[in-house]
Amino acid sequence: MASNVFQNELTCSVCMNYFIDPVTTGCGHSFCMPCLCVCWEQAPRPPRCPVCRETSHQTTFKTNIVLKTRVFLARRARPYQFPRSAEQMCEIHLKTKNFFCEVIKDALCLLCCKAEEHVAHRHCSVDWIAEEYRQKLLKQMRSVWENQRNLNRETSKIRTWEGYVTLRRKMIRAEYQKVCPLLYKEEKDHLERLEKERKEILQQLKQSEDSMDLKGKLLRGMYEELKEMCRKPDMELLQHFENMLKRSESVQLHVPQPVDPQLSSWPVTGLIGRLTRFQVYVSLDNEVVTGHIPLFEDLRRFLFGTDHLEVASNSARSKYFLAWGAQSFTSGQHYWEVYVGDCWNWVIGFCNDSWTMRNDMVLDSEGIFLLFCVKEDNRCSLFTSSPVLPQYVERPVGCVGVFLDYECGTVSFVNVADSSLICSFLSCSFSSPLKPFLCSGLP
Repeated sequence: MASNVFQNELTCSVCMNYFIDPVTTGCGHSFCMPCLCVCWEQAPRPPRCPVCRETSHQTTFKTNIVLKTRVFLARRARPYQFPRSAEQMCEIHLKTKNFFCEVIKDALCLLCCKAEEHVAHRHCSVDWIAEEYRQKLLKQMRSVWENQRNLNRETSKIRTWEGYVTLRRKMIRAEYQKVCPLLYKEEKDHLERLEKERKEILQQLKQSEDSMDLKGKLLRGMYEELKEMCRKPDMELLQHFENMLKRSESVQLHVPQPVDPQLSSWPVTGLIGRLTRFQVYVSLDNEVVTGHIPLFEDLRRFLFGTDHLEVASNSARSKYFLAWGAQSFTSGQHYWEVYVGDCWNWVIGFCNDSWTMRNDMVLDSEGIFLLFCVKEDNRCSLFTSSPVLPQYVERPVGCVGVFLDYECGTVSFVNVADSSLICSFLSCSFSSPLKPFLCSGLP
């Protein structure tokens, strides 16, 4: 009975086998990393513990070293799983075959290892080298999963693309409605070029989705094979390891590169001249230098998901300047500019008084109208808040203009350098005073 309880403690409740790369969730339950990975792949956000169904907000997991060691010791305590018990004995020396020869890929007894034909070969204890090979297979699994994860991101782009272009079309029309009717032809040309780019990029996304879907099925199959190989008896794992490793590396070759959907930004005649008529001086208050910005953590959770894969986060190691305006706006039209230069991470826009008083500053709050520039995978991407929406236009370098029209319920962001529209919040309902907001990374 005690033996069964001990074994249950070392068994994953998902696959019902000994743990491989065990991790422990916040609720105290442990699982194989690969099992949790697959289990949470299609789970709603935030995911739940497969055992107690408690919600998990963890974004990273570390291997449970204590549990991993106990599993290894339990494996060592098992008899070697040969097809027949006689095969555990050396026919020449009548000794147990405890060692594995990496040259001939077979088990040997100690005396055979010292024989002339084997003495120059590398010999290791079967259980130790099997564990070493399992770690190499787990490394391959992490690589396969990361590749598959990147492919899944590509599929999600096409879901937001059509909605984004429709919204951008409304933004552009709203800008032209504010200026002289003589610019009707420019507006028409602008929208026609937008439609042409929409069709071209949508076609690229569909082709990319098809190729990535095919590659994703191959990667998923290989992931399952690697997981099953990790569970094989020691000798079977050792004998088939090299073939499995080569196949895994082969499958990961020629992974399709994701499409970077980006629309061109064309100048709107007279845009900057019109906005500068409402330019105001913004004095900043509550200036803070901090390394902890919940906004960026929220956005990265949106980008990468609340899964167990380790996500590189600059916010943990970078410092940010954070401030908001001393004055609030409750009516009228107001325009101000911020020099962002070539900064990788920044947030600008407007927020209400109550949001600045919160410690968490979460993205799903009401009353925030923000434009984000965030570095991800050595490139910058733009997003707007509440809800988080990607903006598929080029990152501005230099000055960004921010315009508030309180009565019309709009907040617009413009690229001052080329007099083009970045994005707009349209048809907003402002029910409280709004303050200018600024956050930027420090060099």
